[in-house]
Amino acid sequence: MNSDPATPLPECHEGPEAATRFDSEIRFLLSVPKPLIERRERAYRKKSEANPNRRGPKRKVTPSASDHEHHATD
Repeated sequence: MNSDPATPLPECHEGPEAATRFDSEIRFLLSVPKPLIERRERAYRKKSEANPNRRGPKRKVTPSASDHEHHATD
């Protein structure tokens, strides 16, 4: 078995600055407001559900109230 990987592994730079970088990234991630995250998730869900080639279970499409009223008057 060859111990040399086909692609070289990235170098790991550890040190006191690594902890500082980690802390700053975590603080940045946790500072995103919840409404912004929810808005982005809704947009992503809407975009992914519109994909006809999407894998997995498909969501059921419920008719809107205006469509229901229109058919009831016919």
